[in-house]
Amino acid sequence: MNRAEAPSTAHGTPEAIGLTAAEAARRLAQEGPNALPGGERHTLLAITRETLREPMFLLLLAAGLLYLALGNLQEGLTLLGFVVVTLALTLYQEGRTERAIEALRELTSPRALVIRDGQPQRIAGREVVRGDLLVLSEGDRVPADGWLLTADSVQADESLLTGESVPVGKRQARAEEGADPATPASARTAPGGDDQPMVYAGTLIVQGHAMARVAATGARSAIGRIGEALGTLASERTPLQRQTDRLVRRLALLALLFSLALVLILGASSGDWLQALLAGIALAMAMLPEEYPVVLTVFPALGARRLSKEGVLTRRLTAIETLGATTVLCVDKTGTLTENRMAVTHLVAGGPAVSERLVLDPLADGELPEAFHGLVEVAILASQIDPFDPMEKAFHRLGQRFLAHTEHLHRDWRLVQTYALTPALRAMSHVWADGRDGARTVVAKGAPEAVVDLCHLGPADRQRIAAAVDALAAQGLRVLAAARGVVAGHELPTHEHGFDFEFVGLLGLADPVRAEVPAAVAECRAAGIRVVMITGDYPVTARAIARQAGLDDGGAGVLSGDEIATLSDQALRERMAEVSVCARIAPEQKLRIVQALKARGEVVAMTGDGVNDAPALRAAHVGVAMGGRGTDVARESASLVLVDDNFAAIVRAVRLGRRIFDNLRKAMSYILAVHVPIAGMALLPGLFGWPALLYPMHIALLELIIDPACSLAFENEPAERRVMQRPPRRPEAPLFGGATLWLALLQGLGVLAAVLLAFAWARGSMAEEQARAFGFATLVTGNLALILSNRSASGSLWASLRTPNRTLWWVIGAGLVLLALALYLPWAAGVLRFAPLAPLELAAAVAGGLASVVWFEVVKWVRRRAPDPGQPEPRNGQGVAPPG
Repeated sequence: MNRAEAPSTAHGTPEAIGLTAAEAARRLAQEGPNALPGGERHTLLAITRETLREPMFLLLLAAGLLYLALGNLQEGLTLLGFVVVTLALTLYQEGRTERAIEALRELTSPRALVIRDGQPQRIAGREVVRGDLLVLSEGDRVPADGWLLTADSVQADESLLTGESVPVGKRQARAEEGADPATPASARTAPGGDDQPMVYAGTLIVQGHAMARVAATGARSAIGRIGEALGTLASERTPLQRQTDRLVRRLALLALLFSLALVLILGASSGDWLQALLAGIALAMAMLPEEYPVVLTVFPALGARRLSKEGVLTRRLTAIETLGATTVLCVDKTGTLTENRMAVTHLVAGGPAVSERLVLDPLADGELPEAFHGLVEVAILASQIDPFDPMEKAFHRLGQRFLAHTEHLHRDWRLVQTYALTPALRAMSHVWADGRDGARTVVAKGAPEAVVDLCHLGPADRQRIAAAVDALAAQGLRVLAAARGVVAGHELPTHEHGFDFEFVGLLGLADPVRAEVPAAVAECRAAGIRVVMITGDYPVTARAIARQAGLDDGGAGVLSGDEIATLSDQALRERMAEVSVCARIAPEQKLRIVQALKARGEVVAMTGDGVNDAPALRAAHVGVAMGGRGTDVARESASLVLVDDNFAAIVRAVRLGRRIFDNLRKAMSYILAVHVPIAGMALLPGLFGWPALLYPMHIALLELIIDPACSLAFENEPAERRVMQRPPRRPEAPLFGGATLWLALLQGLGVLAAVLLAFAWARGSMAEEQARAFGFATLVTGNLALILSNRSASGSLWASLRTPNRTLWWVIGAGLVLLALALYLPWAAGVLRFAPLAPLELAAAVAGGLASVVWFEVVKWVRRRAPDPGQPEPRNGQGVAPPG
């Protein structure tokens, strides 16, 4: 057991004033940010280089150069102009995505608690400078190398630097070792080994509290000198990306084969190999689905930015893919379902007899009866001097309110030793020395059953105290017990049971349920998501809070940590099929709960905030860490971070995750559907011996509509009206397969049929240029109709017109303007080989394009009118949406 080497330094003392804001800014400008080399940003130059290697870009460039080689200066320059426009569009889209990812990096970067101008401040880790005072607690990732000014039972995991997995003890630095800010860098100690006075960047505080003065940042730190690279946002391939990669490779292979076949057929039949090559390039451009990688990059990145506006930070973009499939939300009670604003509302004193009881009015003035002074005194002494925990803050506030001018606040006492709370004993103890005569006192607070055990009480006393605890817990109160004793002799025992404790009393703390939680729980229930509350509270308290939050245990009762300890894995899986409230749960038991739910086929989201929650957060499909009260290690283990620790934000994230997935599916359906008529009209006229409808410049013009539509318009689509009234989708269901794939192909074939018929009719009644213009106008209108039709899988096209999406209307408006310019601007019409259409002819082409999706609107109408066949086969008590 480590001892505190010195009394904790209060924030107001001269030693803890820290740097001024002005001095910190000066050092940051002079020495640079606290960041390691590497982690290059995706610059515009890098994006340009990647774009220049894209197949679509190379095909455009090849076609333009081929036209110039043929002497068609106007067509060649036009295509090269399209090259520039395509490059500009790509830079805009990629730049927007990169800005979203960069903003996400900044939001999810490690934070540091420093003291500046005498006040604690939470800042970005990269803003820490040499000389800053760091406040470190259990679970914190150390942002920079520093000397320890205070150390209370500090242990650090330095395996990142040393490879040793066993935590090492730390002590306060002496002045000659470096606590003096003027100590040179050469005097620093090396990582590794016990009883060291320094902490190092990248290591983890696994126990205790400390204050450190920063000695080195960034590349000058120990990890910087070694050259390690710390975690950044991972760019792993998701199942969705792998599925799309396969689809793109297959379509690209088909494009290559069909293009070669077309070149050979046309070249052999006409003898004009250059024109055949242009037709082959046009077909390859028409078939290449180069938009798929774009949407897979844009949608998650912009979706993560939308989530950040909802108070949810995305550390791993893959989590967005999983959110919509979540079937179980495992949530902490304190601070997530409740407001985490603890206030002491009930006191029970009188020792084991618990004969004195008091209900506190938080707003009323007055004095605290003498019988309760000792209870409040012990609660404060058993808490941290400068507490972070809301309960300990509540005890300190209570002491300042009622005991400020009494002998019960011992500012001259010195903390000698701390006995930390452990899974085996859910209580903590402090040993204090009187500043005047050195007499030592031991105090304890914790779970009532643990404190009762420390006091070695008899059955009658235990029963009396348990009844008092139940009465408080039934009101939804968090109940703690307190005890004290006198330390005899000089040697301290290694365990709290070595002290002779006397039971002092009970404290009841209220933490109200957040106002928005019952509605959020009801929304989850409607969406087929089961909410499981996990808490370390007494079972009666847990049941009362669950009732206030709208959680129904369904008669399954409360699952306690003690019961979990007795259950086999199979028995726990069966129990978790129906349980909604888990009480007296130790952090390490969360992992077993997650594994039991996953074994049942559930898709699990789990919240956590402590060091011991990290395994459960990693094991869950979606780990959700607390941004306000969470530790660094919990945040690093999680996929999402809640900025305000609010349960309602998780529900909003699930809703947004479903929206993102829906819009991604709509965009990918549209991409496949729109490529079918373009590829068909690039291939079929040549095979039928007709004049070509589409040349490379036509396809480049169509891409100016398709790219913004799939990457911007669909991304901005609002959520479906009943997005949270349907069960979760199956996680194994492909984004783009089954019925969705076939419907997209049929939509595309419908437009192809309409354009083919329009072009065939126009050939017989118009000149070639007019026929081409007529067919192209039908194709563009069919493209725009596909955009509107794919906005909803069930809603009508007419209803979609009333659904707000400003970006979509800009895209459609731009498409119509481009069509008008192509048809009626003489220069553009000449390049595109068009002739102007009469108003009636244009109206007929537009009608043909709109009619190409009418059949799909009929299918959606039948779907809406069809009787509900019922939910699909339930999985573990929850309905699950069918694939596709």
